[in-house]
Amino acid sequence: MTDHHCVLVLADQLDWSNPALAEARPGIDTIVMAEVAEEANYVRHNRHKIVLLFSAMRHFAEDIQARGFSLRYVYLHEQLPSLAAAAHQALRETGATRLRLCSPGEYRLWSELDEWPDRFGLPVDVLEDTRFLCSLAEFNRWASGKKQLRMEYFYREMRKRHQLLLDQGDPVGGRWNYDAENRVGWRNQQPIPPRPDIAPDKMTREVIEEVTRAFPDNPGDLSQFRLAVTHEDAADQFEWFCQVALPSFGTFQDALVEESPWVFHSLISMYLNCGLLAPLVVCQRVENAWRDGHCSLAAAEGFIRQVLGWREYVRGIYWLHMPEYAQRNTFSARRPLPEFFWTAKTDLRCLHVALSQSLDLGYAHHIQRLMVIGNFALLTGLDVKAVCEWYLAVYVDAYEWVELPNTAGMALYADHGTMASKPYAASGKYIQKQGNHCKQCRYNPGKVTGEEACPYNSLYWHFIDRHKDVLKTNARMGLILGNWRKRAADEKAAIVGWADELLTKL
Repeated sequence: MTDHHCVLVLADQLDWSNPALAEARPGIDTIVMAEVAEEANYVRHNRHKIVLLFSAMRHFAEDIQARGFSLRYVYLHEQLPSLAAAAHQALRETGATRLRLCSPGEYRLWSELDEWPDRFGLPVDVLEDTRFLCSLAEFNRWASGKKQLRMEYFYREMRKRHQLLLDQGDPVGGRWNYDAENRVGWRNQQPIPPRPDIAPDKMTREVIEEVTRAFPDNPGDLSQFRLAVTHEDAADQFEWFCQVALPSFGTFQDALVEESPWVFHSLISMYLNCGLLAPLVVCQRVENAWRDGHCSLAAAEGFIRQVLGWREYVRGIYWLHMPEYAQRNTFSARRPLPEFFWTAKTDLRCLHVALSQSLDLGYAHHIQRLMVIGNFALLTGLDVKAVCEWYLAVYVDAYEWVELPNTAGMALYADHGTMASKPYAASGKYIQKQGNHCKQCRYNPGKVTGEEACPYNSLYWHFIDRHKDVLKTNARMGLILGNWRKRAADEKAAIVGWADELLTKL
């Protein structure tokens, strides 16, 4: 008699390359999917994320059944508390002899799996997630013995391994990285194309109604929900990006634009991270766009670096250092998260715009996350865990494996340089250079102190001053520290005093 297995499919594993699904047998095994309270509530998730995942799960469930599999689907209204409870129920009801699943992407859930065999009374097979372009074993081998890890060198190895943007083993164009050409600030240089609209179908509308009732206090304006929830729609959205937005993506990928939350970005991280798109496929498509003369090499390389480089690298860093990584706090940042992180009520225009769209849409591009919101959190010493939890809650594409290294490491430098070679601290001048928010702001980026001064300016120097003993060991901070030391004592006192006043008002 053939053993009957249950295969648990998690919400961020919605693709047939999921190794647990790839080994599942139609007509024999039962696929289990579950909308459970524990996964929906462990942080205050943006409702756009909940709708995306629940609707994508339900659409994928239809595909599973169409392929001849038996399916046990647990809906939110059934109020099962956890994935473990859903799996246990399915095992009992089907009489299965084993449970199989692809390894979860978050340590929180992965750490529970050791208890499941005893709890269920049968074997639990946890299969390596093969949907990434670098296995954790491969990353660990690359990292082994290195005194300092840098994404750039990892990225070059990945380019070679996957044969992307190479010419007989060398980088096309003679350079590995074209980041310097991808930092043009926004001055309304050209029209930003409108995005194709995805009207929610009947299933998605039902999910929106359920999520609205179940999560009334979570962020997310669901009247603006326009995300793809199927592989086909996600692929169409990406193809639009390749044909329309990609040629301008590279130039303006760091731009801050008052008029558009999307600018020329692809908006595919949320689809990659739940399985609706595959990383190698999107990288190859962009490489082909460049080879066909449709975009610049800088645009293609900048895109591929984000997917092949950063995405794979942060996952490697996360699993290399967890769970200890989550406890790091280089600058002992403990200040409570201001209420305006949940309301966006701040006079700082750049911060207001970034927070508003993050809360309403569950999206902000990387410069808004790093150099506007993250920079503010870094300069003001906001509590690292609270900031990380906020990022994890607010963004549709956020899972701890990608969120924690980017937030704690890149934005807050809480990991003391594991992710970044220096803190990403900046004054209002940077924000002014990158976009047009300052024109709409009541603060002046040219002033450092006083009621009209941009708060980023004094807060920047206050950060440098209070952490100078930590920063002096960083070679890349030497010039900045030298500039601060050279200032007159009364000038430094005025700047620090004004920043102190601002901090008391947070």
